Amino acid sequence: MDDSTPTAAARPHRPLRSFVMRAGRMGPGQQRALKDLGPTFLVPYRPAQLDLDAAFGRQAPHVVEIGFGMGDATAQIAAARPEVDFLGLEVHEPGVGALLKRIGEQQLANLRIVQHDAVEVLQQMIAPASLAGVHVFFPDPWHKLRHNKRRLIQAPFVSLLASRLAPGGVLHCATDWQPYAEQMLDVLSAEPLLRNTAATTPGYAPRPGYRPLTKFENRGLQLGHGVWDLVFVRRPETTPLP
Repeated sequence: MDDSTPTAAARPHRPLRSFVMRAGRMGPGQQRALKDLGPTFLVPYRPAQLDLDAAFGRQAPHVVEIGFGMGDATAQIAAARPEVDFLGLEVHEPGVGALLKRIGEQQLANLRIVQHDAVEVLQQMIAPASLAGVHVFFPDPWHKLRHNKRRLIQAPFVSLLASRLAPGGVLHCATDWQPYAEQMLDVLSAEPLLRNTAATTPGYAPRPGYRPLTKFENRGLQLGHGVWDLVFVRRPETTPLP
């Protein structure tokens, strides 16, 4: 073996990340929203615990959404649930600008955004047992077998998510790719802090009313494509594990 080739032990550890960077262009409306509304609704990433009540200016349940894309569903959920505060985590600037634009158009006071990797935000900024919910809707399925390891819903990340939920808090995932749904179900079911809310086998939940149908999802359903929702709750601290 060539001495210059690193061994497995010598190779640097690849940290867990919630995203893959992609190029994208911002329209003038998104750029204007970023400039005008960013100072109010963007929360800077800092490696220190975030006071969520202070960030929103009130006391309310807090829900984190990971990877909100262009923010259409996020804005709809926030508008329908004004009593809940939503923190969106997204790295792609066009999506951040698009959601800020919707915040301005719809006058949504219960939304804030952190433009940073969700793993680091959850590790550094979100206190353990502090969230009422986490939403992970339609993450990249990484269809090819050799890319499956890049999927977001893996055991270490699910353990982190579960640790940030308060007892009774809800982790809601959704995907339109059945092999990923099956992996999600296996991984979520194996996390000891979580309990599946689905009452029937194989363990997928009906779509909760608060999750709107996206245009893409609605088109897929009309073509006969499936969508799988997985809704798990954080176990009470006193509940013995099965």
